[in-house]
Amino acid sequence: MNIITTNRAFLALFFIVTNFALSFAQVGIGTASPDNSSILDIESSTGGVLVPRMTTAARNRISSPATGLLIYDTTRKCLSQQVGPSNDPDWVCISGNVVRFFYLPSLNIDTSSKGNRRTIDLYKAYKDQFSSPLVSSPGASGIPYFESASDLEYYVTDYDTSVLSKLSINSNGVLTYDVIGDATACSFINVVLVVK
Repeated sequence: MNIITTNRAFLALFFIVTNFALSFAQVGIGTASPDNSSILDIESSTGGVLVPRMTTAARNRISSPATGLLIYDTTRKCLSQQVGPSNDPDWVCISGNVVRFFYLPSLNIDTSSKGNRRTIDLYKAYKDQFSSPLVSSPGASGIPYFESASDLEYYVTDYDTSVLSKLSINSNGVLTYDVIGDATACSFINVVLVVK
């Protein structure tokens, strides 16, 4: 075996071993020994990771977002993850300050007289109460709320069937109902809002 063949064999072996080692390497930022289960291990006691920040509208313009993609949604005020397939995105808030469902606060429905096809905008009632609380604690920064009626799903879980009838809700949260009886102090309607 001549020296050129030996050098070529050595170089080939070197590149194979180097490529093999690099394919299993982890990257560490702030650490000399990244965790073996990670591709990227970041350690810091003075800062955090800042993901891209954008409005819901800007997020929706991302073309074919990968499953698992993360952004901070400045409209919904939450860390948002794309959990659907790229061709049919499904963005969900994963921040701890956003719950998946909640009850609509106190709601006044006009039952002063019997009548058909009355409406109340559930989204407007929700937004009015969340965006303009009457009293708050000192230093309160405001109640987060969803900017668009299409960010929520709307449900009536129970209602006084002796007062209300023929309830329906459209996709923008407008409740349509008939008043069939006189309301009392015990009349009720329970509305649940679910984050899409």
